[in-house]
Amino acid sequence: MAQRYQLFINNEWVDPLSGQWFDSLDPFSGEAWAQIPRANKDDVERAVEAAAAAMQGPWGKMSATDRGLLLHKLGQLIEQHAETLTLAESRDNGKLKSEVGGQVRYMAKYFYYYGGLADKVQGAVIPMDKPKVFNYTKYEPVGVVATITPWNSSLLLTAWKVAPALAAGNTVVAKPSEHTSVSLFELARLFVEAGFPPGVFNVLTGFGHEVGEPLVTHPKVPRIAFTGGDEGGRKVNVLGAQHFKRVSLELGGKSPHIIFDDADLARAANGVITGIFSAGGQTCMAGSRLLLQESIHDEFVERLVAIASKAKLGDPTRSDVQVGPVATRPQFEKIMDYIGIAKNEGARCVFGGNARTGEGFGCGQFVEPTIFVDVDNGMRIAQEEVFGPVLSIIRFKDEEDAIRIANDIRFGLAAGVWTRSLHRAMLMSDKIKAGTVWVNNYRSTSFTTPFGGYKDSGMGREGGMEAIKEYLETKSVWISTDLDMPDPFIRKY
Repeated sequence: MAQRYQLFINNEWVDPLSGQWFDSLDPFSGEAWAQIPRANKDDVERAVEAAAAAMQGPWGKMSATDRGLLLHKLGQLIEQHAETLTLAESRDNGKLKSEVGGQVRYMAKYFYYYGGLADKVQGAVIPMDKPKVFNYTKYEPVGVVATITPWNSSLLLTAWKVAPALAAGNTVVAKPSEHTSVSLFELARLFVEAGFPPGVFNVLTGFGHEVGEPLVTHPKVPRIAFTGGDEGGRKVNVLGAQHFKRVSLELGGKSPHIIFDDADLARAANGVITGIFSAGGQTCMAGSRLLLQESIHDEFVERLVAIASKAKLGDPTRSDVQVGPVATRPQFEKIMDYIGIAKNEGARCVFGGNARTGEGFGCGQFVEPTIFVDVDNGMRIAQEEVFGPVLSIIRFKDEEDAIRIANDIRFGLAAGVWTRSLHRAMLMSDKIKAGTVWVNNYRSTSFTTPFGGYKDSGMGREGGMEAIKEYLETKSVWISTDLDMPDPFIRKY
């Protein structure tokens, strides 16, 4: 029987006030394996009030050092319970168990890093241009933070937000995707075990209009951290702006992966496959536009087809499987629609392009790794985010042509460049409009460095020292040491 979960509010497991639950479907089998509480506006009120109260309670009075120790303890518990967290997320979104397991274990390092950073955020004494005035800056937590995350990497993307937010002294109300909620409930258990005070971390599940919107617009939530599609991000930003909230958005991409003729082609081919077919292409940083220099186009396409043809699709819990199912039925249908659109636009499919069904493919929610050539950058398949295992290959002549094509897009999340030339690597890194540029590698991330996008790929950064300041207010304090009586009608500049 499907396990029934409850909402996590104020360190307690409580039923939704709606009295309703909905099923979470296993993307491989198609069966309901968990029942998720359907929260509503009243549950949002309960969770936000608990988080706001925690800011005034033991958590708000705790030293930054002690906050850091709790985050470190949480990281240890994540490592100890990695198998449970991995199984929950893999069952929810259909990603390979091996890939999710790596994400979960690496996720613990975010809590170690920000736990260590918690008591190292320092203000400054400002040298003043005025006599008899002492000025310094200090940082203070924003307050209650709402985190909203998608279905493709629920745990890791939540950690990107929660770790720096808590290190900065805030509290959190987390809303995962309705498709992938179980792993956050399992994470919530570890917050209690680690010793976090009530109200510091809360989990609400349900649908956007019933939970997400009232959470974003709640007057006691001054900070929103969102990861998802650009359409959803635009709506969150508009709602937040109406109440002057601080909003960060990590949105989609159509990232260019650029291969020059002087690159190590064998390594580059592996990098391209990793960039688009890992996680079934269901990642915002996927290198879904492959820009190939004309002189190597045909040879490189042959390399890609040879590698892609060896990919094994199937049960994501099996260690010999490289491509799992698409996470949701609507997303599966969207990917198949885009494959049809690409063919109608004149792109030529040289590999894949089909759904996989039958024995070994569960409910049939599989899309073959798919490669299109003869793609023009103006085609929809090159301009719109498919979020699936679909690669669009575009020819280019030289550096100038590659830069033009790479930047001719409304997105700007990431890019990859493969070349042996240091000059070319530096030039491309400077000219490409993207928040991350990988040279001779792809999809590398770290808790030590910022990640985020240009243009329609979002605003704000996650990761590194920059992230903790995204969750802090800067206060400037002026102290006069002037004992003379000033003229009240004359302002001294």
